Amino acid sequence: MARPPALKLAGVLAEIRMSPSAFYRMRARGQASRMIKLPNGELRCRRADLDAW
Repeated sequence: MARPPALKLAGVLAEIRMSPSAFYRMRARGQASRMIKLPNGELRCRRADLDAW
């Protein structure tokens, strides 16, 4: 079974209606949803992690 695609940061921010700066502040404090950092530096979020958050 194939893994579901991970959401891009822009999609996550649009869904939760939050600015990038506010999200990065929450992430720095450990209060944001779990993110995956790709080798090129981009962030992705699994749907299950976003829903659980």
